[in-house]
Amino acid sequence: MYELIQAGEQSYYVQCPAKIGIYKKTETEVYLIDSGSDKDAGRRVRKILDQQGWHLKGILNTHSHADHIGGNHYLQQQYGCKIFAEGIEAAFTRHPILEPAFLYGGCPLKGLRHKFLMAAESETVSFSDPEFPREVEVIPLPGHSFDMVGFRLPDGTVFLADSLSSEATLEKYGISFLYDVEAHLNTLEKVSALEARMFVPSHAEASEEIRPLAELNRKKVLETGAYIRELCGEPKTFEEILQKVFQDYGMQMTYQQYALIGSTVRSYLTWLEARGGAEAVIEENRMLWKKNSVEKCGQESALSIPVRMDNKRVQSSASAFSSAACTWSTNSLRMLGYSPSPFSTQETGKPAASNWQRQDSGSSPAISFLA
Repeated sequence: MYELIQAGEQSYYVQCPAKIGIYKKTETEVYLIDSGSDKDAGRRVRKILDQQGWHLKGILNTHSHADHIGGNHYLQQQYGCKIFAEGIEAAFTRHPILEPAFLYGGCPLKGLRHKFLMAAESETVSFSDPEFPREVEVIPLPGHSFDMVGFRLPDGTVFLADSLSSEATLEKYGISFLYDVEAHLNTLEKVSALEARMFVPSHAEASEEIRPLAELNRKKVLETGAYIRELCGEPKTFEEILQKVFQDYGMQMTYQQYALIGSTVRSYLTWLEARGGAEAVIEENRMLWKKNSVEKCGQESALSIPVRMDNKRVQSSASAFSSAACTWSTNSLRMLGYSPSPFSTQETGKPAASNWQRQDSGSSPAISFLA
């Protein structure tokens, strides 16, 4: 842990829970890409810099989650360096109370006021500041967080922040924290099209090829959307949906998980509403979420894909699509890992959704949130 690894001619990263990038501008001057989870991470980074004879010129923050900005305050005190952040991420970095307040939806209770959600305050300047290294390209990567960005260094190394979860994480947990599902899907499409000498995601292995992992992440997002939509088959309150998620994934609720998982579930519900897959209604002074009919979803919807949890198939609405004489986009189904079974073609010549088969077991255990 906290091992220095070279990624390119001018790029390095520190191997830790949320990778810390290093841009070596000159033989003696470097910039960090994020700063780790806390003061201790900052100390470890300073030790590495001292061992290499490097002086810290600045910190480029990808986003404002505590595991990425936790070392900011300590390092800024030690080096007097500038911290570069933009938009809402800059505001959250300057005022960390905003993070638990946003997740909770109000003044956060004591159980949410800790270093895993609240980093120490640090002063920031924007990417337009004259001291920002202009040779570094800023790549917008919204979705996981409001204004998250990645950075392309002059040597061709691209740091991707939290835009991707590793295959192992997706297999173990299934769902990663998201603020904006649609923006995240767009970011995954963008990441799939990027070219680089080396890609360095914060929570996955560095790799020269990123497309397969981006596609796997996209598949998991769509499967999660399908699962949450099915929970709304009978109208439910948000709390009832959240309880069912915890029960289905065999989790024990804590204050932190309530805030993180709850925020993500709300984001999926908003996304489903925008796509016509679910809607919110007010009845008897309660907000209820209910799944929309096939007619409201549209033929190209990928919201009714069958998903699996703990090797038990979650009932999908594929049969409803079939009975309504709707057909699916074959590209959407293939993208999600399905292939047509024999005798699965309707008169339209397109395979019916109910007759597509998964190519893997698709098990999806507990939920992870990479803050």
